[in-house]
Amino acid sequence: MNASLPDVAAETAPIRLLIAAPRGFCAGVDRAIEIVERAIERYGAPVYVRHEIVHNRFVVDGLKAKGAIFVEELDQVPDGAPVVFSAHGVPKVVPQDATERGLDWLDATCPLVSKVHRQAERQVEAGRHILFVGHKGHPEVIGTMGQVPVGTITLVETVADVAKLGFASDTPLAFLTQTTLSVDDTREIVEALRAKFPQIVGPKAEDICYATSNRQEAVKAIANECDLLLVIGAPNSSNSLRLVEVAERMGTRSRLIQRANEIEPEWLDGVNTLGVTAGASAPEVLVREVVAKIGELRHVTEETVTTAEEKMVFKLPRQLLD
Repeated sequence: MNASLPDVAAETAPIRLLIAAPRGFCAGVDRAIEIVERAIERYGAPVYVRHEIVHNRFVVDGLKAKGAIFVEELDQVPDGAPVVFSAHGVPKVVPQDATERGLDWLDATCPLVSKVHRQAERQVEAGRHILFVGHKGHPEVIGTMGQVPVGTITLVETVADVAKLGFASDTPLAFLTQTTLSVDDTREIVEALRAKFPQIVGPKAEDICYATSNRQEAVKAIANECDLLLVIGAPNSSNSLRLVEVAERMGTRSRLIQRANEIEPEWLDGVNTLGVTAGASAPEVLVREVVAKIGELRHVTEETVTTAEEKMVFKLPRQLLD
């Protein structure tokens, strides 16, 4: 007679579960989701959203169920329909086109991304060419590079890219960065930029957002104790992918998963300590789902390791505050 799941768990070695904190939703993601939910309440369904509001299928599907319709381009939005721009930001031409069409639009761009947009405009106004550190094709990169005229900004992805830059030594330059990058990688690239172009101007404060930095630090705090680290996040989520990289650089096996049902029991073979974290677009309910799944497979002792307290809150657009 086959043993039930609880009996199997009882006969299996216990596992120590280290849960990183901070993890999961950041203030920008909370704000973006609330904007869509309030827009549906205010305008009625459907409300169109240009691009995934945040990079998480669970969140997107939940908003679809409430009346959101996700599209990739503005021309997919019918005349007269309300539209929300995603947390990653959009090129300047997108809200301009929406206004010309007479659409009611709401900007859910994370305020920390909007800050980078404003820095880009100021640097170009000052006559500097921008070297933008980021990942090609990411929506945030497309949005930021779309804030300034073509030819005034160059994408830099790696230290090797820095070596290929051919600007003269007296060229006025500035650098900015995507907000969801690896802190360590970005530091190396910025050091290379400063070494090659001593005249380059950078932001007064770090562009990488507090949530990205905090989640990477939280992973560093537990990775050395873990035999395996699970990162809950989407494969198109930059900040989630960076968490996997942080763990692996410390010599810890790491896997990116979207839901608990992706966990294979054999992953836990030989694992005495398991780490769990979540990218900034992943809700806490998915963390608890993963913990419950692990509990089906092994006896669990759960510990939370906290490296920072986050109290950031961003205001909603004024259209939703009337």
